[in-house]
Amino acid sequence: MTALHETLRRYVDDGSLPGAVGLVARGDDVEAVAVGYTDTGRSVPLARDSLFRLASITKPVTAAALLMLVDEGLVGLDDPVARWLPELAAPMVVRTPGSPVDDLVPAERQITVEDVLSSRCGWGFPPDFSLPAVRPLFELQRGGFAPHAVPAMDELLAELAKVPLLHQPGEAWLYNTSSDLQGALIARASGRTLPDFLAERIFEPLGMKDTGFCVPERDLHRLPTAYQPGPDGTLGVAEAFDGGWDRLPAFPSGAGGLVSTADDYLAFARMLLAGGEAGGRSLLSPGSVARMTSDQLTPAQRESSPLFLEGQGWGYGGSVDIDRAEPWNVPGRYGWVGGTGTAAHLVPATGTVTVLLTQVAMTGPTPPAVVRDFWRVTA
Repeated sequence: MTALHETLRRYVDDGSLPGAVGLVARGDDVEAVAVGYTDTGRSVPLARDSLFRLASITKPVTAAALLMLVDEGLVGLDDPVARWLPELAAPMVVRTPGSPVDDLVPAERQITVEDVLSSRCGWGFPPDFSLPAVRPLFELQRGGFAPHAVPAMDELLAELAKVPLLHQPGEAWLYNTSSDLQGALIARASGRTLPDFLAERIFEPLGMKDTGFCVPERDLHRLPTAYQPGPDGTLGVAEAFDGGWDRLPAFPSGAGGLVSTADDYLAFARMLLAGGEAGGRSLLSPGSVARMTSDQLTPAQRESSPLFLEGQGWGYGGSVDIDRAEPWNVPGRYGWVGGTGTAAHLVPATGTVTVLLTQVAMTGPTPPAVVRDFWRVTA
């Protein structure tokens, strides 16, 4: 029994998790373990190919897809997003982040494609969800991980245009909303739906046969029940995760809507490690991979929006370690911790990929103990 297996087994045995799939790859050497069960009833064991709601580790996939359009010259980093999303051509901004939603000033400039890629568009979630301008945004994106709770793209964009920005474009990093806008940009600029574009340009070339925004009926048994810890740590079925995964949602979320497996995500990470190449084919330019996997924020932008972990900056679609604040923080390590109990990171310096998939929602800005222990044994 390996340290990885023992670590995950400990959290299943103490009731913190019904189950987990962990994977660490160093070059061609891959260790993958599946421990526990698909639900708290402990009737069906988890398997290496179990399907999980990826939550925020969807974001790097969406960023890579948009950068493919940048590589082709169809979209420019400095282009205003209003060229494709005219609903967002004239945003208003609250005078200060704490101002009432009717205390507004015009945006000082247009929102650009790079603002959206770097999560600096002005819409998004700060650490303080009680701010007045955050409430209408939260209501609009209230679906969380329920795939059918969010309106279709055209309706969502029309409603988002009525919500004031929390910061001026380019001023601060904010969570989540920009990745959904990336998905909308991909759809409008390519003339394809986001699911079709991702399938054609990323999933099929990489052999990611189990990744998508819905699950075929024949495979629904592979999707574990999702849970939310209560105040006392007891696991309850998360209502926000119930049902609907058997069909495409009206708005496929580029911020958190994918379902996948550990091995599929490994294929995506290996493409990034290879500078955008896979199977002798270039999917993404080395320059775009460099933008994804290096810090794209100024110190002022980092300071204006507190980040989730000390020692991190942010690239396009994921966090980037810039200081060795913890033993596992290797400068250049890139990835994301997702809200459904998922985490995926790659370390370019060593060619290492780590993927952790569980079905228990994470809350708060600090990754729970299981993620930190997972990092410790895979560093």
